[in-house]
Amino acid sequence: MPVINRVADMQDQVAEWRRHLHENPELLYDVHNTSAFVADKLKSFGCDVVETGIGRTGVVAIIKGSQGEGPVLGFRADMDALPILETSGKPWASKTPGKAHSCGHDGHTAMLLGAAQYLAETRNFKGSIAVIFQPAEEGGAGALAMINDGMLDKFGISQVFGMHNEPHLPVGNFAIRKGSVMAAADTFEITINGRGSHAAQPHMSIDPVLAASHVVVALQSIVSRETDPLKSLVVTVASIHGGQASNVIPAFVKLAGTVRTLLPETRDFAEKRLREVATATATAHGATAEVTYHRGYPVTFNHDDETDFAVEIASKVAGPKAVNSGMAPHMGAEDFSYMLEKRPGAFIFIGNGDTAGLHNAAYDFNDEAIPFGVSYWVTLAETALAA
Repeated sequence: MPVINRVADMQDQVAEWRRHLHENPELLYDVHNTSAFVADKLKSFGCDVVETGIGRTGVVAIIKGSQGEGPVLGFRADMDALPILETSGKPWASKTPGKAHSCGHDGHTAMLLGAAQYLAETRNFKGSIAVIFQPAEEGGAGALAMINDGMLDKFGISQVFGMHNEPHLPVGNFAIRKGSVMAAADTFEITINGRGSHAAQPHMSIDPVLAASHVVVALQSIVSRETDPLKSLVVTVASIHGGQASNVIPAFVKLAGTVRTLLPETRDFAEKRLREVATATATAHGATAEVTYHRGYPVTFNHDDETDFAVEIASKVAGPKAVNSGMAPHMGAEDFSYMLEKRPGAFIFIGNGDTAGLHNAAYDFNDEAIPFGVSYWVTLAETALAA
């Protein structure tokens, strides 16, 4: 089954929705207009249940099949944008300076709306589909908020599936892998406390700038000399702040950064060693270190059976040669990981073509991907819940 003819006919309509959302981006949980737009569309499609306010501003709709009772599958799209000044130059570019759909969540939402419309019209399956429209993926853990509101249990969702666009993957192609497909993302802050002095009298100080410099270098040894090269780990110190004058050695320096891992044991190890290395290195220079470590999104882990099934569905839509079932993992993070911790499922990437990258001010979702994304959702529903 290639792209569904009816879905291909829907492309212009779905693209119109997508461009409306692109023009009107909203951030984190403040997606009230987007949620209202989504809920209105779902009600107009005749979905059996449309519930708003889940996870603060999330929306869930239930579409019941006409072929009898069966399980409930959850299909998720994210709705929020990014705090970026868009430079795409498109006619439908953001109307709100400093906010932009630079990650394609407008496309994800529009494609799932298209699938919901099709499935509500045809209902050629048994059981039910829960279409999940989630706020605050970009750092707000909206997926966790929806879970904590009881979404999975309330609607009896037994499996979950997600999708994300991928720039530079050709349109009409899909990519996925079993196991860890996206990284856990943690952040840290380190304050190096020393003793300030005149820059002409360094011997009177405990120089936190020097100590902090050694901490930055020493942290890289956790990756290069203490971690199996086949077990991915990224430790990045992304900001250093200390002092304001060229002739004053400050009393303290603050470092901040991120840790990315693909395995739970590597994550635990990295946190432990980061604390130890920062503290010991500061001590070696007569200073002290205060370390704060924040665990962010967990590893996005694709379950084996559901990944095999996602490959089967993508192959039906795009052809087997257009599906990479062994893609390299991303070191970026995704809060769909929380749903995959609670239910079996799979997260797949869909080609966005030769476009600007994600989180780039020039990025725009490629509307040519719409028929493939909508067909994937529809085919997944009708195959998984076949009568």
